[in-house]
Amino acid sequence: MYIGDISEKGLHHLVYEVVDNSIDEALAGYCNRIEVTLHEDGSVSVEDNGRGIPTGINSKEKRSALEIVMTVLHAGGKFDKNTYKVSGGLHGVGVSCVNALSSMLHVTVFREGKIFEQEYRTGIPVYPVREIGKSDKTGTLTHFLPDNSIFTASVYRKEVLESRLRELSYLNKGITIILNDLREKDEEGNHYSKTFFSEGGIVEFVEMLDKNAGRVSILPKVIYVEGRDDHSNVMVEVALCYNDGFNEHIYSYVNNINTIEGGTHVSGFRRALTRVFKSYGDKQGLFEKAKVEIEGDDFREGLSSIISVKVPEPQFEGQTKTKLGNSEVMGVVDSTVSKALEAYLEENPREAKNIIQKVILAAQARAAARKARELVQRKSVLSGGGLPGKLADCSERDPERCELFLVEGDSAGGTAKQGRDRSFQAILPLRGKILNVEKAMEHKIYENEEIRNMYTALGVTVGTPEDPKALNLSKLRYHKLIIMTDADVDGSHIATLILTFIYRYMKEMVEQGYLYIAQPPLYLVKKGKDQAYAWTEEQRKALVEKFANGKEDSVGIQRYKGLGEMNSEQLWETTMNPDTRTLKQVTLESAAEADRVFSMLMGDEVAPRREFIESHARYAKLDV
Repeated sequence: MYIGDISEKGLHHLVYEVVDNSIDEALAGYCNRIEVTLHEDGSVSVEDNGRGIPTGINSKEKRSALEIVMTVLHAGGKFDKNTYKVSGGLHGVGVSCVNALSSMLHVTVFREGKIFEQEYRTGIPVYPVREIGKSDKTGTLTHFLPDNSIFTASVYRKEVLESRLRELSYLNKGITIILNDLREKDEEGNHYSKTFFSEGGIVEFVEMLDKNAGRVSILPKVIYVEGRDDHSNVMVEVALCYNDGFNEHIYSYVNNINTIEGGTHVSGFRRALTRVFKSYGDKQGLFEKAKVEIEGDDFREGLSSIISVKVPEPQFEGQTKTKLGNSEVMGVVDSTVSKALEAYLEENPREAKNIIQKVILAAQARAAARKARELVQRKSVLSGGGLPGKLADCSERDPERCELFLVEGDSAGGTAKQGRDRSFQAILPLRGKILNVEKAMEHKIYENEEIRNMYTALGVTVGTPEDPKALNLSKLRYHKLIIMTDADVDGSHIATLILTFIYRYMKEMVEQGYLYIAQPPLYLVKKGKDQAYAWTEEQRKALVEKFANGKEDSVGIQRYKGLGEMNSEQLWETTMNPDTRTLKQVTLESAAEADRVFSMLMGDEVAPRREFIESHARYAKLDV
């Protein structure tokens, strides 16, 4: 309920909750260093140099304030307006929730020249808060071991924590955040340690995102906006830059939480951007020769932006509870951004002209894309154009029960059609490698036959009353869209191309939890009448050990590189049968990181991709 789930996502959220407490101290001006350590036994410690959690006896509760904070839900500073003007974090339950979900938690407080400690088991104190020494430093050290009887995952992924801690360092400039991993040593025997620090904050964030994704800026430097509303105490920070790409990259945060569904702060930003640039272009007569009507979307093509607001009492809503609902924030962001952009355009006429030229090109491309989209809509099932000829549909009509497999090639498609359960499973074979949408203009994408077939088969259209570019899911025909490709390099490439298209043009499918990747087996291991499938090298070796004491030459091993190498019964049994298959659900943890990876892997710039390949080459295995 409080951390999202009990899988890997919830496990990592425990760390975020503790780190958020330290960030709160930093926002209040009392902390500039946070250190997170992953221990060999699966535990985690978080230490800061803030003031230290108060340890005095609470007159009402008759026990230490530290124990109350650590054991009572909503007892922390986030629920006392006088403690912190703004608090980080999404759920605001503080460390007491982490304590309850940990088999062991030990807290050490350095405060008032003394050292205090208390230990807990599943949230229950082992002993009262006690003084254990003297110290001239201040801060809090929280060391906890997640309860493995609650969580289904127990291993912390360093790269997941890295992504979040890097994000926090950009959103809170001037704070040093360190991640140590005592589980990992380099060749010289040193433990892994990485430091995150940003002096430029979200300006550096935008620069990093564009650089890592290979996007080339059309402005000499990032535009930075900041302001504060004295009445509502809302603080606004915005960094934006235009690049030579076709996509909009807006990342929004409220109290350091990534609001993936946007909200009033994003609406205020977009409103200001459109109004100011349109007013400037009209006043300068720059739109007169465009011969197309300029719309709001045109001002955001090739835009990279970070919007970070600090709100005293945020109200979250939406599908994932990460959409800001505070109405007062829209006006604050709008007025703050408007004033700054008006001044920028007046003071930088050359850059202003470059932006407006980019807007005009976007409007012309959008007009062409609209015609191509209309072609997709006319041919869709909604307007009676019929389903794609290659689609083998299912008989079930309830979208919640229906699955659509996107299958690589006609051969594998034929096997899948034979092996499926026709009542609820539909098959759409895709011919070869679909268009790389990262390198194509929008109208070319809608003209692509394979992409048009996906739109038509799914029953979705482009455009909602709120957003003309959003995916309209009201007539979606399947609540499971499953990518099923060969287990070789070409299959991986095709899956990546499909994922790129869906992320860029059907992101709502990911956000609603409708996208999956099938997991066909890599091997069939046989000995006599005994046989079993293996999905990993480890499983294959275990089966060889089981069947023939590890001797591979008395055992028959078949390597499946293509789906067509399995007969229909095998494909059903291993990959399509809901009772026996494994599906990987595609989720969106960090929009900024996902955008960076897609742009880097699939974009025009070669250098970032080369760096990625070189840095990951040691993990690659040759599959002959």
